[in-house]
Amino acid sequence: MEPVNSGDGYTVNFAVPRRFWTTLKSDLKETLFPDDPFHDFKGKTLPQKAKRWVKLGILVDFLSHSTITGFMGGTAILICLQQLKGIFGLKHFTTHTDVVSVTKAIFKYKHEIRWECTLVGIIFLIFLHIAKMVKQKKPKLFWVAAISPMAVVAIGCIFAYAAKAEKFGIAIVGPLHKGINPLSIKNLDFDPKYISAPIEAGVITAFVALAEGIAIGRSFALMVNQQIDGNKEMIAFGFMNIVGSLTSCYLTTGPFSKTAVNYNAGCKTQMANVVMAVCMMLTLFFLAPLFSYTPLVALSAIIMSAMLGLIEYKKAYHLFKTDKFDFLICMAAFLGVAFISMDVGLMLSVGLALVRALLYIGRPTSSKLGNIPDTVLFRDVEQYPGAISIPRTLVLQLGSPIYFANSGYIRERILRWVRDEQASKESQGDDVEYVILDLGGVTSIDITGVETLVEIRRSLEAQEMKIVIVNPRLEVMEKLIVTNFVDKIGKDSIFLSIKDAIEGCKFSSEQ
Repeated sequence: MEPVNSGDGYTVNFAVPRRFWTTLKSDLKETLFPDDPFHDFKGKTLPQKAKRWVKLGILVDFLSHSTITGFMGGTAILICLQQLKGIFGLKHFTTHTDVVSVTKAIFKYKHEIRWECTLVGIIFLIFLHIAKMVKQKKPKLFWVAAISPMAVVAIGCIFAYAAKAEKFGIAIVGPLHKGINPLSIKNLDFDPKYISAPIEAGVITAFVALAEGIAIGRSFALMVNQQIDGNKEMIAFGFMNIVGSLTSCYLTTGPFSKTAVNYNAGCKTQMANVVMAVCMMLTLFFLAPLFSYTPLVALSAIIMSAMLGLIEYKKAYHLFKTDKFDFLICMAAFLGVAFISMDVGLMLSVGLALVRALLYIGRPTSSKLGNIPDTVLFRDVEQYPGAISIPRTLVLQLGSPIYFANSGYIRERILRWVRDEQASKESQGDDVEYVILDLGGVTSIDITGVETLVEIRRSLEAQEMKIVIVNPRLEVMEKLIVTNFVDKIGKDSIFLSIKDAIEGCKFSSEQ
């Protein structure tokens, strides 16, 4: 078979394969550093370079859109249920967060429900909802929704103070002392007898907090068509917890409720957190006693109002109508978070998404191509029934990497295509002499994949057919060269385009 140039005069590139370390560096860069951080290395110190290398934000990529939708809805339900303690004015409540435990607690302590507290909570919820509607109908009045949570707190404080709300079962925050937390650096203890326990707990807590925090961050980023950098999120979590551990703080993560309140108030940048921190510090120093009259029901109403807007039932219904498996992933996150825990729900959803990815890897698609009349285009005959088959030739397109996990399936699928095509052409008085494999969509191949191509070649030769390769990508071509597959089939059996391959097959048949 004689090699045929493309219409532009180009031929297949059989360049010497790159060295192992070159390909390894390229693969690692695309996997761990897709944003190409290497250009920042010049003039950097070793610690700065090391920081650029510690890139674990790739974990964010495993959170699919369906997972995010279900996670947000489930978390919103979970937090709303937790706020029922404040809305109903309950004195006792469960420490668990799932729907079943909260429902049991409400029925168990139903005798503690105060209608006065519930009425005030409903009024606050209606007020906050009206503020949101004003913002939606008249965007210029965005400030109405922005100040509505603070207005609820202020009105609640005045109401609680004037009406002596505690006498009617409406709980308030209670005495607040001025000042900030004392330094706790002097309490740090690195005694070997105790250090193992906090290290173990810290590692587990860190992974859980990062998973939930990044999921929350990506959830809200998707709502405003933005992207988050998982690596920066991790650095932020780590830094604020290190500082917090020196100042008597609790473990800090990306709280869903606070983020939701910020989002509904119209916050756009991190400057909102700076302003919030300054206001909080001034409040602690000068105004803390005034907020001691804040009704807990007012805080519950603010959080619940923010949560209700995050249950995207329309998006879930859209998933159900368009992709049932995506809907299943979404519901796994939603039900897992709502009925078990945030961690379990997240793991269930990500697990299902990974199972789906493995199915795609293990059972990749392939298609038979035909020529679109009066063009040089070759397309899937199932998608374009008018595409014409090529005499004595079967053109197949593979659209995924060829790995050990799918190589057996690919071999069987190609041979099945060949059997079906033989049966079809025999009924038309024709025969199959060439099997053209378009590898343009095959991004990589391992040794098992190469051996699969060798087995396919042997099977076809036993039936007096020849295999022809079209447009292998750089990594695939390098592997075919180093494994001597190119030498086995001959360089004249590899072409740049399907058109060139068909012309080469015709030329060979005429000899």
